[in-house]
Formats: sequence, structure tokens, C-alpha cells
Amino acid sequence: MAKLEKQSDKKGMYLFWCPGCKCAHYIATAKNDCGFPVWNWNGDNENPTVIPSIKVTYPTPEKMNICHSFIRNGKIEYLSDCTHELAGKTVDMIDIDDI
Repeated sequence: MAKLEKQSDKKGMYLFWCPGCKCAHYIATAKNDCGFPVWNWNGDNENPTVIPSIKVTYPTPEKMNICHSFIRNGKIEYLSDCTHELAGKTVDMIDIDDI
């Protein structure tokens, strides 16, 4: 099972499930038309490592949410500036097919 899922309609775009935000986040592994920066990826869908860190911000009526993490060897390492309950924790990535 894959932890990263390639988006067939977008060059070099992958998604992964974020259990902290309870939604998918995207990363780009190649220059793209979406305006995303390009991350380095080890090419392994089962135990991905992506560098540099991934920072996602999105507003809700209550606050500005922050999700900041590293993906290393199939685990998500959440940094302390995250605004969700997994801040400072490391969790196994979830198989996309299990969502």
C-alpha cells in the first residue's frame, strides 16, 4: 500500500493523508503549474522521505491553522508550531487506500 498517491492529472504532484489535520496535503516532486514549491523525495511510496519540511497553513472561522512536519522513512514528524493535537509527535503515515 502507498503512503503517497500520485495525482495523474498534475505533473509531479502527490498527496498524503495528514492525521493531524484529518485531510490530505499535497507535495510537488517536479516543477508544476500549481505554484507549489518542489520537494526532494526518495521515490519510495511505502517509506517516503521528503525534504525540506512541509508547512501548510489554512484559515478556519476560529483561527489560522498550521501544520508543519517532516516526512522521514514513512513517518510524519510534526513540529511544535502545529496548531493540532499531534504537535511535537511522530506518527506512522497512513496508507492512502485505508482512508
